[in-house]
Amino acid sequence: MSSEAAELASAPVLWDATNIKIVLVNTSHPGNIGAAARAMKNMGLQQLVLVKPEEFPSGVAVGRAASAVDLLDRAQVVDSLEAAIADCGLVIGASARRRSIPWPMLDPQSCGEKSVAAARDNKVALVFGREDSGLNNEELQLCHFHVQIPANPDYSSLNLAAAVMVVCYELRKAGLRLADQAEEDSTEFWDQQYATGEQVEHFYAHLERMLVAIDFHDPENPRQLMQRLRRLFGRIRIDEMEMNILRGILTNVEHAIGNEKQQ
Repeated sequence: MSSEAAELASAPVLWDATNIKIVLVNTSHPGNIGAAARAMKNMGLQQLVLVKPEEFPSGVAVGRAASAVDLLDRAQVVDSLEAAIADCGLVIGASARRRSIPWPMLDPQSCGEKSVAAARDNKVALVFGREDSGLNNEELQLCHFHVQIPANPDYSSLNLAAAVMVVCYELRKAGLRLADQAEEDSTEFWDQQYATGEQVEHFYAHLERMLVAIDFHDPENPRQLMQRLRRLFGRIRIDEMEMNILRGILTNVEHAIGNEKQQ
């Protein structure tokens, strides 16, 4: 083991790793689940969430996990990505390519720094998609940021577990830097927790309902309106107090529309 690897394995980390989830969506090969669990344990992460895996539990996953079988035993299996991120204040999705609507993009180092800083006060989800096609557009729109690993453009296809290891390694490094900073750390202070994924999804449903009511949004001809609004609000990351304010505004607009129609 190199001196850098030994330092990564043994140094104290002043951040709450239990607040960070690794979420795997529709994984087709159980060996990748086991290998991802091993990568997580190497880097001190403990929370594995599986969205509709094709085969789990699996002896193949256990075999590839080596000494990380405890992560498989504790893994949470859910039916949708929405359920996996419902309690999260920060969601970052792995994306191998840019989409039709550009989304805030992070490199792995920035992803690690942002996740570790957020994990002090919020649940964080790092989401990885299918082996053959990654995350679809709807799933990526549930994320505040996308992370892209700058692989060789001539052969950019990364194994799922390898991608998980790269991101988890950057989380570990960011945690070590935070430990070095001690009381002089540079993480931002905020007076409210960020809104969770579940709260944000209720807000978007409320916002769309109100936009339809005022004839600003036509679901039959959406023109990517809701996707762009998701990008806007995801970029600023709404906290719980701000969310309450926005929901209150929407409710009052709906009441005003209803009163006007009754007159």
